[in-house]
Amino acid sequence: MARRERLGGPRRAGDFVRHFVAWAQENARTHHCTVVVRDDRVIGMAWLAVVQRVPTPRAPRRASGDLRCVYVVPEARDGGLGGRLVRAVVDEARELGLERVTVHSGSRAVPAYARSGFEESPRLLRARITRA
Repeated sequence: MARRERLGGPRRAGDFVRHFVAWAQENARTHHCTVVVRDDRVIGMAWLAVVQRVPTPRAPRRASGDLRCVYVVPEARDGGLGGRLVRAVVDEARELGLERVTVHSGSRAVPAYARSGFEESPRLLRARITRA
């Protein structure tokens, strides 16, 4: 059984595209996408998920962001495009007044994010949620 079938996702590309477009429209206020287009083809993307935070007396309007789904097609890699996408998302976060941007990264991508100003935080904790 394919992974997508086990997770209950769409089984055909067309089904996925329809599902994805609907999701993007429903989440447009909180999920901002940056794309790179070359010759009428999307060759790279990065998402900024904006999360409202609990207000404090000193900061009644607070939000942070999570950098997600940075992807560059294989034939366009190693030319700095990923770094430009990451910097564009960080610039957008700055324009939106976000307090910080986090990213969950595989070990191979950590140096690339570090070049764009990301650093490891010993205070960021997580709990893995397992499905029953």
